[in-house]
Amino acid sequence: MAFKNLGLPLVLLDTLAEQNYSDPYPIQVKAIPAILAGEDLLGIAKTGSGKTASYVLPILAQMIKRPKAKNRHVDVLVLVPTRELAVQVQDVFFQFCHHLPDRIKALAVYGGVSINPQMISLQNINILVATPGRLLDLIESKAVHLTNVATLVLDEADKMLNLGFKDEMNAIFKLLPNKRQNLLFSATLSPDISAIHEIILNNPTVVKIEEEKENLDLIHQTGYFVSSEKKGPLLRHLIKSKNLTQVLVFTASVYKADNVANKLRKNGIEAEAVHSKKSQGTRLNALANFKAGKIRVLVATDLLARGIDIELLPCVINFELPRSPKDYVHRIGRTGRAGNEGLAITLVSDEEKHHFKIIQKKMGRQVEMFESEI
Repeated sequence: MAFKNLGLPLVLLDTLAEQNYSDPYPIQVKAIPAILAGEDLLGIAKTGSGKTASYVLPILAQMIKRPKAKNRHVDVLVLVPTRELAVQVQDVFFQFCHHLPDRIKALAVYGGVSINPQMISLQNINILVATPGRLLDLIESKAVHLTNVATLVLDEADKMLNLGFKDEMNAIFKLLPNKRQNLLFSATLSPDISAIHEIILNNPTVVKIEEEKENLDLIHQTGYFVSSEKKGPLLRHLIKSKNLTQVLVFTASVYKADNVANKLRKNGIEAEAVHSKKSQGTRLNALANFKAGKIRVLVATDLLARGIDIELLPCVINFELPRSPKDYVHRIGRTGRAGNEGLAITLVSDEEKHHFKIIQKKMGRQVEMFESEI
């Protein structure tokens, strides 16, 4: 199914085409028509499954037709657990709203930074993305009001409950109008989520996207035992000696992703880093350049392990191990797709050897390992 069959207005379809979005994700296929129809929705889907756009696009479509609320009375409220997700969701709204006929303004607010600039920026905001604590601070300061909220989104609701936002969310619910559309997204359907679901959702459409199991049969896995300080030189040697032309490299942190990409560029290998500190537009440009062969190496963190979907990606390199065996499988599963063979190389330091044994045990496969000569 194509985006044009989901009921979105032409202006959003043009924006999707301009940004090279071809086919919608499964959750988008099911969620977008239901949200456009004004239904409450419970979406169960993992991070990286396309769920943010599954509510951003229909919300923007609704707002084209909806009269805007008065100043400091927001139309749409999106509650999220972390600053990083707030910024990410704001970027997705920015990404799709710049061609809309009416100026629709979105803003992310969160704690850990001065509240005064956020209070000033709330002038004429239509869509507010907020962490619960900072939102309550802004409400107490009369900087924003919730009486005109037409759509409420809870994104990563499972994480919000795990991080102890339940009391704050209950306080926010009491300030919202009874008549509104409610959209709740979660990675799991836990008992806590069921309780929230029963409180705020009215006869919802339930969309549950089952997690696909990665097929590892087409992936040749190999690796090298190497000291931490020699990983950089070994990575560059492998790329050059094996003439690897399209390589996705995974690191465990934002700092390391930037560091690895910088070192590659200094050694004549065109590379870019993508991670949560980069804007949505920057990430999309880097991914587009990588797919088009304009850059040889894309260095990413686990945040994007699911979101990067390249049908013919030949090689993945784990510069550092991920935290869990499941994340390792998600990483290497970016290659070996659509019937094509892939190569996954893992660099393992002395400190990582025990953890890598656990990963292999959980995966049920032994990885062919070599001692690095560098």
